[in-house]
Amino acid sequence: MPRKQRCRWIGGYPDHWEFSPEEVSDKEPVVLSLDEFETIRLLDREGLTQEQSAERMGIARTTVTAIYERARRKVADALVDGRRLLIRGGNYRLNDQGTENIIRKGSKRMRIAVAYENGEVFQHFGHTEQFKLYDVEDGKIVAEQVVPSSGSGHGALAGFLKAAQADALICGGIGSGAQTALAEAGIRLYGGVSGSADAAAQALADGILQYDPNIECDHHGHHHGEGHDCGHHHGEGHECGHHHAEGHECGHRHGKALDCGHQEGDEGCRRHHGN
Repeated sequence: MPRKQRCRWIGGYPDHWEFSPEEVSDKEPVVLSLDEFETIRLLDREGLTQEQSAERMGIARTTVTAIYERARRKVADALVDGRRLLIRGGNYRLNDQGTENIIRKGSKRMRIAVAYENGEVFQHFGHTEQFKLYDVEDGKIVAEQVVPSSGSGHGALAGFLKAAQADALICGGIGSGAQTALAEAGIRLYGGVSGSADAAAQALADGILQYDPNIECDHHGHHHGEGHDCGHHHGEGHECGHHHAEGHECGHRHGKALDCGHQEGDEGCRRHHGN
């Protein structure tokens, strides 16, 4: 029998998940796994040695060498052949992402995270400074906690929510890159929501939350606050983060309560393949 792969620690999710040449190509995209991406980040961006990278990722130096060589070949294929480069999946798990002080949830509970500011749903996910976490069991909110986010940027915030054991996110505007990160994290997205955070969380627990399944925020050149405009774009191939990690089951039907249990927990290793 083949030896079971050892799970690789990664520092977090990237902010950018797709790279494309200017020329349109019908060639098959190159898929770079997150553990492969991590070796490039550690060795080429941070300048670590292979021994240091192996220690960070919790694997042998020879394994780092093999992953890195495979990653470099994929990047070369994308550059030389003019193919799209996608970052997806892999055999990895996230580090704690600054969530050490967050109360762990029970296996039978669903955890709703709401982008939070002054009691309201914050409207710009990428700049969220606080989340309010609601634990739901048997359709009732049984615990709440307000926690500071550990950083800014789509990848960092999605990684933070994954490590915080969030099963669902309620927010206002959110871009496509953040949606990709949440989908990778297995967190269900409910965007385009405004008003009271408590009311929104309760509505989701009751299965009656009104949200925009096609939300996308075009925030380039804009600042959050007065005059911020988040457009709703409806196009082919748009996905809203309805992607679940192995072991995660979440049933949702409009007008009915959510029943969501996360069996694996953040300690579990993420093993799946991107598209």
